Amino acid sequence: MKILVADDQADVLEAIRLLLKGAGHSTETVESPRAAIAAAQRDSFDLVLMDMNYSRDTTSGDEGLALLDHLLASSSGVPVIVMTAWSSVDLAVEAMRRGAVDFIQKPWDNARLLATIEKQATRSKERKKARSDLEIARHVQQRMLPQHAHPLKTAAFGGRCVPAREIGGDYYDFLDLGPGRLGVLLADVSGKGVGAALLTANLQASFRSQLELGLKHPRALLASVNKLFHESTPAEYFATLFFAEYRDLTHELRYINCGHPAALLLRASGAIERLEATALPIGIFASWTCEEKTVTVRPGDVLIAFSDGVLEAGVESGEEFGETRLIDALRAARAAELEPLLDSIIGEVLRFSPEVQSDDVTLIALRIT
Repeated sequence: MKILVADDQADVLEAIRLLLKGAGHSTETVESPRAAIAAAQRDSFDLVLMDMNYSRDTTSGDEGLALLDHLLASSSGVPVIVMTAWSSVDLAVEAMRRGAVDFIQKPWDNARLLATIEKQATRSKERKKARSDLEIARHVQQRMLPQHAHPLKTAAFGGRCVPAREIGGDYYDFLDLGPGRLGVLLADVSGKGVGAALLTANLQASFRSQLELGLKHPRALLASVNKLFHESTPAEYFATLFFAEYRDLTHELRYINCGHPAALLLRASGAIERLEATALPIGIFASWTCEEKTVTVRPGDVLIAFSDGVLEAGVESGEEFGETRLIDALRAARAAELEPLLDSIIGEVLRFSPEVQSDDVTLIALRIT
C-alpha cells in the first residue's frame, strides 16, 4: 500500500516509515496538517495514518479533527487511521464517529499497528475489486441502452439515463416493429443497485426475445413479457413501464401504461395531455391483462415518458421537482431539436437536486416532425 503518515515528531515518522517499509509498504511522511493536505491533493494514497495532536495544539486534538474532516471530504474514500495518546480515548472515539476506520494508541505496539494496516490493505483490495466489478457492470448496462435507432420519416426520438449509482434499475429502449413502426419503452424495476440491474437485464431479454409478438399486437407482447418476468423474479419484485407503438403512416400512438407515471403529450397548441396508467405493473401476477389506448399525434407534438426519479428529484431536501416543473421545462425546451430538448430537461432536473441523487433519472422523448 501507498501510505501517507502525518505526525509532528520526526523520530515517530522515521520509526513508522521503517516499520512499514519492512512490511512492504511505501510511505510519504509529513509533519503538519497543512503538509498532509497538500500531499493528499498532490498524490493519491491507499491509506492515511495521522496523529491527532500537533505542535500548535498538543492536547485538544482540534487540529487533528479538522485535518480528518478535510481528508475525508476530499480524498474519495481513502481510509484514515488516527493515532492518539493512551489518555485520549474520547478523542479516538470522536474521530471514529467522524469517519476514521480505526485508531492506534501511542506508544504503539508494532504487531498491533501492522495488523491494523494489513486489515485495511485487505479491505482496500476488496473495495478495488468491487469497484472494478461495478465498472464492468456499468459498461455492460450502458450497452443495453439503445446504441443505434432506426429512423422514422415523421418523428425523432431519443433518451437519457443518469443512474443514481454505478448501475441502475431504469431501462429504456426503441424497438423496431417493422417498416414505419417504432416501439417506445421505458421501465423502472423495483429496488436499487446490483439486484435492480440484474432484473433490468432480465426485462430487456424478455422484450427482445418476444419481439415477434410486438409485430402483431403490443398487448400480446406485454402479456408474454409479464409471464416471463413473473416466473423468473422473486415475488416481491415488479416493474412499472410505459410502452407505446408509433406508426409513421397514420401518426397513431397506441400505448399501454403499466402503473408508470403518466407520460406527457405536449401538443403543438401548448396543451398538455396525460397518458395515464391502463394496467397494473408487470411481474406481480401471473394472470395479467391490460388496456391499450390510442391517440393521434400531429407535427409539433412532443411526447415524453420518464421515471419517478425525475418527479422525485430533490425529495431529500424536502421539495420534489414534480410534474409542474417538468411541464415548465418541457415547454421551455419545446422549440429545440430533440437532443438539446432532452439535455435541457435533464439539466433542469439535476440542477434542482445538485447534492444527492437517490434514484435513477431517465427520460425519453418522441417529437413529431
